[in-house]
Amino acid sequence: MQNTTATLRMVLIALVIFLPFYILSKWFTQGLFDLIYKISARTESELDDKLILAFKKPTRYLFLLVGLYLALIYLPLSPDIDVFISKVFRSGIVLLVAWGIYDLAGNNSFLSLEMKERLNIDDMLVPFFSKTFRFIIIALALVLIANEWHYNVNGFIAGLGLGGLAFALAAKDALANIFGGIVIIMEKPFSIGDWVLSPSVEGIVEDITFRSTRFRTFDQALVTVPNSTLANEAITNWSRMGKRRVSFYLGLNYATPVDKIEKITQRIGAMLKAHPEIHEENILVSFEYFQDSKLDILVQYYTKTTIRGEHLRIKEEINLQIMKYLQEEGVSLAFPSRSVYIESPISKAEGAGNLS
Repeated sequence: MQNTTATLRMVLIALVIFLPFYILSKWFTQGLFDLIYKISARTESELDDKLILAFKKPTRYLFLLVGLYLALIYLPLSPDIDVFISKVFRSGIVLLVAWGIYDLAGNNSFLSLEMKERLNIDDMLVPFFSKTFRFIIIALALVLIANEWHYNVNGFIAGLGLGGLAFALAAKDALANIFGGIVIIMEKPFSIGDWVLSPSVEGIVEDITFRSTRFRTFDQALVTVPNSTLANEAITNWSRMGKRRVSFYLGLNYATPVDKIEKITQRIGAMLKAHPEIHEENILVSFEYFQDSKLDILVQYYTKTTIRGEHLRIKEEINLQIMKYLQEEGVSLAFPSRSVYIESPISKAEGAGNLS
C-alpha cells in the first residue's frame, strides 16, 4: 500500500513538473513570439522575422519535449528505460532543429531570397536549390539520429554512394540536361521571347525548363532541344543586337571612268552619313577590288533598328538611292562576261578556201 501511494505521489509530482511546460507551450510561447515579432518588425533586417516564423512551432514542441523528459526522468524507472528516454529526447531535439531550418529553407524564405540576391540567380533556380538544401537537412538529421541510436552509418553512406553512382550512370543524359538547364538559366544567353540561332535550331524561345528548351520556328513549328545540347553550342541571340549590319559589293563596269568611281563612292558615303536611321559609326564605302569582270566598291553600314522588317525597309531605301546615283552619273553595273581576243585574224580568202 505504501509503495502504491509513493508511486502515485511521484506520478503526481511528474505531472506537476510537466504542467508548467505544457502551459508554456500553449499560451506563453504564443504571447512571447507575438511580442518578439512586434519588436523584430521594427528592425530593417528580415532575418529575425524569418527566424521567428520558422522556429515558432518547433519551439512550442520543444517545451513539451523538455517537460516530458524531466517528468519521465523524475520517475523511478529502470536504467535501461532512462537511457532510452535520453536517446528519444536527443533525437527529438535534432528533429526540432531540423524542422526549423527546413522551414527556413523554403522557396520564399530568407535563405532563398538572400541566395537569389547575392548570387543573382534566376527565379527558376530558387526551388531547385531550396529542395536540394532541404534534402541535405533531412539527410543530416537522419544520420545524426542514427548515430545517436548507435547505428553504423558508414555502411549506409557507402551504400548511398554506390547507389548514387549507379543512378548517375543510368540517368547521365537526364543529369546532363539538368545541369545544362542550370547553366543556361544562370548565364542567361537568351530569355523567353528572344530570337535565337544555334546549329540545332533557329526561332523564338517559348519556354525554358531544366530538361529542355522549346523554340517556335518562323514556319510555326515547335522544336524541343535538350539543354545539354544547347549548353555545348554557339548561340547567337539576334534579339540582343545593338545594331544590324548590311554589307555588299557594288560591281561597276570596267569602262567606268575614275572620276565617276570617286564621285559614286563620295555620294553614297555622304548619303549614308546623313541618313537618320543609319548608325553613324563604321560606315565604309571604298573601291576595294579589281575582279575578273567588274570593279568592286565595298558598301557597309549598320541600321540602328534590329527589327527585321524595319531593317529591310531601310536597306531597300538605300539600294534604290544608290541606283538613282548610278543613273544620274551614267554608270552601269557589271555583269559576268568574258572577252576573247584573236591575235592573227583569219582573212576572207582563207576563210572561203577552208569552207570549200
